[in-house]
Amino acid sequence: MTSVETLRSRDRLLAAATTLFYERGFLATSVKEITQACGFTQGALYNHFPSKDELLYVLVLDIHAELERHTSRARATAGDDPVDQYAALVAVHVAAHAQYRERSRVGNHEYRWLTGARLEDVNASRRRLRDELADVLTAGQEAGVFDLVGGSAATTARAVLDMCGLISEWFRDDGSLTPTEMHRRYIELALRMAGGPSTPRTWPVLPAPPVLPKI
Repeated sequence: MTSVETLRSRDRLLAAATTLFYERGFLATSVKEITQACGFTQGALYNHFPSKDELLYVLVLDIHAELERHTSRARATAGDDPVDQYAALVAVHVAAHAQYRERSRVGNHEYRWLTGARLEDVNASRRRLRDELADVLTAGQEAGVFDLVGGSAATTARAVLDMCGLISEWFRDDGSLTPTEMHRRYIELALRMAGGPSTPRTWPVLPAPPVLPKI
């Protein structure tokens, strides 16, 4: 098997695991079910991951690392205005949870089955995402453009992330809200939660729908 074929097989296993963990949960999904979904033999998983636990760890860490990359890029390209930076970060979280609904729910729920250093790695990523948002909120508070409840950037950051995280539980492509409408409403809600202006100076561009590996 070539390196390209190996990577392709690994991606297919991760894609199948994402769907199955989303539908059934990590504990209720067997290695056999994951490999069967790909048309592989049961032992094929162990060519890429030493255990189902390691597969979950790699999957969940990748979900969080991808989100970190997108938020870091969005903040860096939003300019120096804390309101625009905040809107850009919220836009990424909204898009991630609306467009990657399976990955979002797996990342937000199934990571709790990890233990030890694996769990700490994921928790560290989640803290970085929260702290990044809190840093922008603090900058806005100091600049006088935000009026945070209790003066707490951390509390507002947690509330905003919780609000965005729940999108994957209810949003549907054929629902009453278009992605653009929801995108704008959530940015407006987040700005109100921060005691800021009703709209950003510059509306972030809605990211394109993702292209994910096929099983």
